[in-house]
Amino acid sequence: MRNRVDSFLAWSKTRQGKKLLRYSFSSVVTTGVSFSAIVIFYGLKIIPGVIWATLAGNVLATVPSYHLNRLWAWGRRGKSAFRKEIVPYWSLAFAGIAFSQIGAFFARSQVHSHHWGHLVNTAIVAFTNLTCFAIFWVLKLVAFNKIFHFDKLRIIDDELVAEELSAIEPTSPLDTVRTD
Repeated sequence: MRNRVDSFLAWSKTRQGKKLLRYSFSSVVTTGVSFSAIVIFYGLKIIPGVIWATLAGNVLATVPSYHLNRLWAWGRRGKSAFRKEIVPYWSLAFAGIAFSQIGAFFARSQVHSHHWGHLVNTAIVAFTNLTCFAIFWVLKLVAFNKIFHFDKLRIIDDELVAEELSAIEPTSPLDTVRTD
């Protein structure tokens, strides 16, 4: 267990590790925004329709998501680059919103086909959106990993981590010579 913790800590200090952790943290924050907005919009009947409440909650969450990812994960400041930042981000954001709408259609069918209370219906709508977000998040990571698999900096980071770990831990019993 200690080796895994040490490996994780070493990885978290690499460029790729820091970037993924920052991306994950911004996702946690914006998921909270989306989840809360859907619960408020649908739960308080501000927007009574499942589809529209889900859409509004997810669109609302994209604003802090863009800014947090831009600042933390990408490390960008100043004016946004239209082609390099805005277009790719919003393309993926709209794809994620479309994916969540598929979940909203499922949630709506469950809400309309059963006669549960509004509190249960709100939980179904919110947790279905949360599930769709989690699935889409993993799919994005897999896609980016496939697209950018041969990142030279990542390879260098991996080699440095391996060197650091080998300096910390002996690699063979012969390396552990006792000097008593």
